[in-house]
Amino acid sequence: MTAQELLENLNLLDENERIEAKRASEAGKSVLESICAFANEPGLGGGWIALGIVREEMALFPAYEVEGVAHPDKISSDIASQCRDSFNTPLRVEISTENIDGKNVVVVFVPEAQLQDKPVFFKSQGLPRGAYRRIGSTDQRCTDDDLAVFYQGRQQESFDAGIVADSTLDDLSPEAIADYRKSLAEANPDAEALRWSDEELFQALGCIRRNPKGEWQPTVAGLILFGKPSALRRCFPMTRVDYIRVPGREWVPDPDRRFDTVELRDPLFRLIRRAQAAVLDDLPKSFGLDEGELQRQDKPVIPLRVIREALVNALMHRSYRSHSPVQIIRYANRLEIRNPGFSLKSPEHLGEPGSQPRNPKIAAVLHETRFAETKGSGIRVMRESMEQAGLTPPLFESDRGNDQFVARYFFHHFLGEEDIAWLARFRDLHLSDEEAKALIVVREAGAIDNATYRELNKVDTLAASQALRRLRDAGLLTQKGRGSATYYIPTGKLAAEDNNLSGKPDPLSSKPPALSSNPSLLSSNLSPLPSNPHAVLDTPTGLAGKFDEALVRPLLDSLPGSLAARLGAIGKRHPPEEIRSLVVDLCTLREWRVEELSALLRRNPEVVRQSYLRPLMRDDLLTMTNPLEPNDPQQAYRAVEKT
Repeated sequence: MTAQELLENLNLLDENERIEAKRASEAGKSVLESICAFANEPGLGGGWIALGIVREEMALFPAYEVEGVAHPDKISSDIASQCRDSFNTPLRVEISTENIDGKNVVVVFVPEAQLQDKPVFFKSQGLPRGAYRRIGSTDQRCTDDDLAVFYQGRQQESFDAGIVADSTLDDLSPEAIADYRKSLAEANPDAEALRWSDEELFQALGCIRRNPKGEWQPTVAGLILFGKPSALRRCFPMTRVDYIRVPGREWVPDPDRRFDTVELRDPLFRLIRRAQAAVLDDLPKSFGLDEGELQRQDKPVIPLRVIREALVNALMHRSYRSHSPVQIIRYANRLEIRNPGFSLKSPEHLGEPGSQPRNPKIAAVLHETRFAETKGSGIRVMRESMEQAGLTPPLFESDRGNDQFVARYFFHHFLGEEDIAWLARFRDLHLSDEEAKALIVVREAGAIDNATYRELNKVDTLAASQALRRLRDAGLLTQKGRGSATYYIPTGKLAAEDNNLSGKPDPLSSKPPALSSNPSLLSSNLSPLPSNPHAVLDTPTGLAGKFDEALVRPLLDSLPGSLAARLGAIGKRHPPEEIRSLVVDLCTLREWRVEELSALLRRNPEVVRQSYLRPLMRDDLLTMTNPLEPNDPQQAYRAVEKT
């Protein structure tokens, strides 16, 4: 791709997973991090870096211009040298200098590294901190799960194949293995495995392995699939499913408001069935009378196929390294399923063929019993099933910052009479059918992004981007984020036109059914839940303009008691000098992003920048972690060390 083509793509689509634009006066760390990320990202095929092309930060939409590079030959030479010396394996990148409007632009193409060479990482930092992946338009440090993806490509052991130290063969349930045999016989009556003994079956499935003493011992997959509830409680105390019934459409902000919850802990096959039963018992039902039938047929408002796929995906792809439960949250207008572990597959490619299982042993067992597919078709099936049922498309969100995956399924029927009447208010805008669908999604879900628009209307990235900008320019949507993290929320104009935006009645009765004989408040061990569909997209930490106490609490919990107490004493009109002193003390403790400080101080991010950070930097009390790239999305601030 030429420099001119890169510039055109940037102005059309902003930065994306394959293109990065940088203002570069030298081959700095930011450039090398992008090179590392492009080389590592599986299936991406590499990417381009355009040095000397910059973004106008104050523009409401992507606007890139050529700034130029003063010494292109020196930068090219430095990049080639750094790629040879800085990483654990030398990288050979393609570098060229091109001229646009009399200014030099350095174009760097980074090919994807071979499987045997991954992960590529900075030798000085080691693993996992020194390795990066390309996630959307950002370069992000690798986690242990990311490294597992690279090593699985080199036939290295997965986490679910590891032995559980505190376990014995007595922890495996005979009832669970019988359940597996029954499911396998239903899926494939001629399966050879049905003729094997239990021990042979456990060995073949990777559910037991010999320990260093030569004794057979259960693996993670073995306990998750066939473990007794008591063994699961002992070895994986937080690896359970919580079904939570919340009144209304928002997460419970008031601790005095109660809700119902059921905690499920069982071997995987039984756990899937129990979770499915809990969901089906509580969902709104629709009914119909087929021709020739005398008895009506009740059906859940969300198709059974969708519920089953959603539960299996959550339990199959969750991170069993993480000590936290899968949460199924039943709101008045939607069902949310939150599982620990972000998607190993890039969010932009969800629903496309191909799968990257985090737990291959567990996935193989679910596949052969027909509980799940391993071809990456689960999300596509759910989208198609919701569309056939006339429901609002599901929304999927992979959040690396909080290491979780969230799926939202709405009860709202798509383009019904109420929707048509509501859309009639915008007839003067001459909306296309595709744009009308997008507004319905925004009205119901509160946000929409390029990927959702593409899937909703079966169009390409460019068409989706142009349509969303048209709705923005019409004053109906507000643009948030940048690059592949761009999304849109309703404006006051759109919200004012919709009396039901925040006040739709619960389709169930006003008194929710009891799910437990002893309803209790949510355990403090559970992950905090943002209620807005776009809350975790606004910033890397999920902190939006509204300071949700459930999101601020983990930040406060990480602080010494004295600092937390000082933060708690801050009022709206607190003296700025005292707040600056507090900011310095916070930044002495560790590095902080603006969004995190904004949430802790309960002040607008721009106020934090102008009133506290800039004066402290002028006084040489604070410094940026990446001073060469002031607009780096991951920019953070730390205290200057005193000499």
